Amino acid sequence: MLNSPQALWLNVSPAFTKLDRPLLKTLSQQTDIAQWQYQQSPDEPLSLEIALTLLHDYLKHNSQPIHLLGHSTAGLLALLYARRYPERVRSLTLLSVGVHPAVDWQAHYYTQLQLLPCPRETLLTQTVYHLFGRQCPHRTREFRKMLDQDLQCSLSPHNLYQRASYFPHGAPVPLLVCGGQNDTIIDPNLLQGWQTWLKEGDRLWQCPNGRYFFHYCYPEMVSQQISQFWDALTESAYVSIPGVL
Repeated sequence: MLNSPQALWLNVSPAFTKLDRPLLKTLSQQTDIAQWQYQQSPDEPLSLEIALTLLHDYLKHNSQPIHLLGHSTAGLLALLYARRYPERVRSLTLLSVGVHPAVDWQAHYYTQLQLLPCPRETLLTQTVYHLFGRQCPHRTREFRKMLDQDLQCSLSPHNLYQRASYFPHGAPVPLLVCGGQNDTIIDPNLLQGWQTWLKEGDRLWQCPNGRYFFHYCYPEMVSQQISQFWDALTESAYVSIPGVL
């Protein structure tokens, strides 16, 4: 891969691409970051294995290990990739990924749908509030449309009939886990559960007042945390070189 980027942002929820842009714009001012996107076709089986294979096909020609980043299910995909191919990952940054990494907003939605049977539009409107807080009618409709699209075309491993799960475990590469302080999906227990699995140098950070999409609402703050994490890795690698003080 010529002119390999230093970092790669994963997206497996095309409906939410707009929500990633503020953070990517801020990060791109500091480092060379590329985007990798996977869109689930209605005629394809829902398979994280297919996405992992395609991601590996993309990265296997990279000339050096890369910083992987992902929000929610994209973070789950990045985590699975880092566990399988740690030699290809410089670091891993997970946003809104709990210690049970398969938990996402869709798992919450389908659980609520079973507990409180109600029209789809009503439940999606309530979900907008949980994910973004109170919004004006126009913004509520816009976010509700995004959520509806995501239910149809994202790689989320959940549906009305089953919920996927993965046993808690750490990552074999440097890890930064970020979550929102007021997130009702990845709640404090799911986020703090990572503490058991953190290695020396790994970091856990909560965005003040942030919800599930905290990286959309506070891109500068999130970018600063990621940049500081990467800088610490660079400094650590520098001082570990024999003869360098």
